[in-house]
Amino acid sequence: MASLQGSFPAVLGERSGFSSSPLAGVSFIRLPDFNRRRSGHRISRPRMPCTGMAQQTVQGGAPATYAKEMERLSAKESLLLAFKDAGGFEALVAGKTTDVQRIDVNERITGLERLNPSPRPTTSPFLEGLWNFEWFGSGSHGLFAARVIFERFPSTLAGMSKMNLLLKDGSAKVTAHLKLLNSIESKFILSTKVSVEGPLRMKEEYVEGIFESPTIVEETIPEQLKGAYSQALTTAQQLPVPVRDAVARGLRVPLSGTFQRLFMISYLDEEILIIRDTAGIPEVLTRLEAPSTSMPEANPEYES
Repeated sequence: MASLQGSFPAVLGERSGFSSSPLAGVSFIRLPDFNRRRSGHRISRPRMPCTGMAQQTVQGGAPATYAKEMERLSAKESLLLAFKDAGGFEALVAGKTTDVQRIDVNERITGLERLNPSPRPTTSPFLEGLWNFEWFGSGSHGLFAARVIFERFPSTLAGMSKMNLLLKDGSAKVTAHLKLLNSIESKFILSTKVSVEGPLRMKEEYVEGIFESPTIVEETIPEQLKGAYSQALTTAQQLPVPVRDAVARGLRVPLSGTFQRLFMISYLDEEILIIRDTAGIPEVLTRLEAPSTSMPEANPEYES
């Protein structure tokens, strides 16, 4: 036992001598004991700045914006293809679209509205211009008027070929292009006054409705009706000048103070306009042309 205890110092001495050589001159930092942690003191640890994460966020901004823009363009293309698959404007006004086609279009409309790039569309310079109606929701005024025409007359006698909207300088004109007997073309023009009521909301007040004099395409008149057409034309030329002028100007129906409606712009860019009425029914329009004059900067002020 004594010999064994005596050997311990030698062994310890050899280890001390072996380990002291490479660690000579090195100072050690005393770590805080665990009693301080138990007494409620926190151990302060140096915090490294998150520069790497910040740099990744900045660098990832451009790809994220590009990806969102690609998603928006894809949603636009998908919506336009859905219109085509549903039969287009003529199938819509004739009531030939199916429930599956309508719900498919409405789903794509909602998807595009989610990516609206215009936070204040009512004062955006993109709003003014000539627009073409592509889609009405069930219950919209345009679809109701089209249904009235097709319910009163067979599609072989009357039809609506297109409808467009001109927005400029606080006024709007909705023009419905009608065709009778495949040879008589006419227009119904609804003039309205529009005012901004918020960043998304506008008010429309009806001013006047005009039934323009029909234009007859002589090349498309059936042979059995050409004789009657010639007689009618001769009779019209014999009318007094004031009557002829009144007929040429069309039938005007004053509408001031009779009808108005509120609507919201849920999507707007340089090519597509989507509006919803108070019932949430969507109308989708595509741009035909921009205003002929240069557009001023948008006015941020609006009536509350």
